[in-house]
Amino acid sequence: MKIPNKYIGKWRIYHMDQWDTDYIDMEVPGHMKINKDGTGQFQFGLVVGEMDCKIETQNENERLEFTWSGNDEGDAMSGRGWAEGKKQEMKGWIYIHFGDDSGFKAKKT
Repeated sequence: MKIPNKYIGKWRIYHMDQWDTDYIDMEVPGHMKINKDGTGQFQFGLVVGEMDCKIETQNENERLEFTWSGNDEGDAMSGRGWAEGKKQEMKGWIYIHFGDDSGFKAKKT
C-alpha cells in the first residue's frame, strides 16, 4: 500500500502526554520514520519499534494507522497507533499492548 507523501519521512517526536522530554530523548532524540511502502520505525526513550502502516478513511477523514513490534530494554513489546498529518506537523496516539498509551506530537525534519 502506498502511503501519501504528507506522512513519508522522518519525524521528530517533541511531545508525549505520558512522558517528558528527558525520557523521550533518553537514548536518541525521539523520532518516527515512515517509508512510502508502509514500513517504518520509531524510538522514544528506550522503546524501539518496527511499524506496519496503512491508510484508513472514515467519514472522509484520512489517517495513518499502524501496528508495531519491538522492545523496551530488551523486553519484547507490541502495540498499535494512529497519526494525522498536516503540512509539517503530525499528531497521534501510540498504544503498548498490555501497557501504557500516550498521545504524541511530531514535526517533520
